[in-house]
Formats: sequence, structure tokens, C-alpha cells
Amino acid sequence: MHNILTFIDENGRFNDKMHILGLYIWHDNGVALYNKTYKMKINLSIIFLLLPIFFFSQPQDFFSEEILINEHIGGTLLKPNGADKIPLVIIIGDSGPTDRDGNQNFLKNNVLKKLAEGLTKNGIATFRYDKRTVKQVRRGNLNSNIKFEDFVKDAKDVITYFLKIKDNNYSEIALIGHGQGSLVAMLAADNKISKMISIGGSGMSFDKVILNQIELTAPHLVEPSKVVLEKLRNGETTTIYPQAMASIFDISIQPFMSSWIKYDPIDLVSSLQIPVLFVSGTKDLQVSVQETELLQEAAPNSEKKIIENMNHIMFIIEGDDLENSKSYNEGYRKISQELLDSVSRFINN
Repeated sequence: MHNILTFIDENGRFNDKMHILGLYIWHDNGVALYNKTYKMKINLSIIFLLLPIFFFSQPQDFFSEEILINEHIGGTLLKPNGADKIPLVIIIGDSGPTDRDGNQNFLKNNVLKKLAEGLTKNGIATFRYDKRTVKQVRRGNLNSNIKFEDFVKDAKDVITYFLKIKDNNYSEIALIGHGQGSLVAMLAADNKISKMISIGGSGMSFDKVILNQIELTAPHLVEPSKVVLEKLRNGETTTIYPQAMASIFDISIQPFMSSWIKYDPIDLVSSLQIPVLFVSGTKDLQVSVQETELLQEAAPNSEKKIIENMNHIMFIIEGDDLENSKSYNEGYRKISQELLDSVSRFINN
């Protein structure tokens, strides 16, 4: 199930905007995750006293380097200390203005940073980067003309940068795509990439994701929405849509949606020749295990890993959906060790 749309209020209207360019995740009960904030009062003098102890007692097993790929993309390279000619994994983030650590303005969980550090501790170099929309949002000038292909170009630019220095530095280069980043990785991968890992990647094109959610929340809007989505799939725009869907089908975001929905993940993975690992969790509120299985079945050289109780952002959730949704903004959580072990084995084999 893809819980990415806002929800219908008692008058049959969507109760807020669906931010296509800055996609926020919503819980089944309609509560926006970014409204959940938690504050803690801490004595700052104690923090300052403990800082030297903390830093000197936490030796790093790797070194970090900031790299500017192009005018849009900058990221962080991590390499194990003393390592030579090891695999490099390029990590591509999920939808919305996701930074290199996996965070957005109202969602702080550091999942991509934790993923990168976990893999690097297992002897794998990692590079993760801010999506181009991160700089735009921070500057307050989000480009309304952005297309999905811009994300693919950025990923290709990152790949090209590291391929130029591969022979002297890395044994191979692999890709990890998280969520939307999985689709980007499928489009960016070429025969010079050794492997690909999809974590929580959708098995449906984005128009099907939208229709699936509308069918669950407002079935009477499915048919008129199909008409709009068909136009978008054909590269057209329209101002004729149900008023209740105005925030989703706003004319300003239709070109971006058109550029996204034309890609079908099943078609893309069926033509990939490199080994692919599809990973998902049984408590992923956005992408079902069934979609992961469909992707794995369509890819000729692939395997899957289903992790019990793991959610979309790689946390293990023992409780209910409320705990699951709150975890998106809980930076203290650790990502799944089973995930780290599975991905590390796949890369190192």
C-alpha cells in the first residue's frame, strides 16, 4: 500500500496538499508525520562538559570527504581507513527534497547516513548526495520546471564522476536506490555498474500508485482521475479534474508527474543485465512485499530479501502503524542489521 496521498475529510475533499516535489509521508489515520514533534529540555552545561568525552571515546573507522559533483549535486564519500581497491556504493535517495542523510525539512531520521556508515564499517565505500531540490528548497526557489529526468541525469553525473577514478580507487561500483531512488537507479545504471540494490522500490508506475491510493480512500474519484492521468501519460496537461483532487493535479506539477509516470519499474528491471537485490520489509506502509516479489520475478538476474518488521525507512517496528509512522521522525533508531548484512554480502560476493 502506498500511503503517500493526503486523506479525504468529512466533506469529501483532500485535507491538504500532496507535495509531489516535496513528498511527505502520511499515516493511515490521516495524521501528517511532520506535525509530530518532540522536545527535550537538556542542561546545556552538561552537554558541553560531555562533548570532549564523547568525541574522544568515539573513534571513526572511516574517513569522510565532501565532493561537489556539479552545480546541483554535492555529497559525502566515506571510505574505511586504510582500505584500497574496495567496492563503492552510490546511494540514491527517496522522493521529495531528500538530503544526503535521508532527511527532509520536517522528517529527521538520518537513515541514509546510517546506511552509509553501516556499509562502510563492513568494508564498502559509500557516496550519498543531496537531491537537487534540497538546495532549491533551502534557497526558497524550488524550480517548478523540474522533471524526473533531472534526477536521473544527476545520478548519471555521479556515476560518471566515480567511473573516471574507478581503476585507481575502487574494485567495482554499485548502486543503491531507496524508494523513488530505486527507479532512478534503474534508469541510470549501465553496463559499467556491477550491481544494483533496490530498498523499498515500487513495482508500479506512479500513476498506478496514485490510482491505487484513490481507490482505497475515495473510490468515486477513480474514473475521473484515470482521465487526468491518461492525459499526463501522453504528455498533456489539463485543468479539468475533480475539485477534490485540485491539490494533487495542480497544473504547476503536472509536467513533473508526466515525466515520472511514463516509467514502469517492471519494464525497466526486465532489461537489466546486472545482478539486482530487491529488499523490502513486512511493515513498509508505502510499498508492499508483493510489489518487491513482482520486481524480482521480472528481473532476469536477481534475488529478493524480505525483512520481518522492517518499515520503509529501514527501521524495525515491533508495534503498530502509529509507532511505524512516528519512527519517520525518530533519529535515535538504528536501521536493520539484517538489511546491512544482506546488502554487504550481496556487494562483496
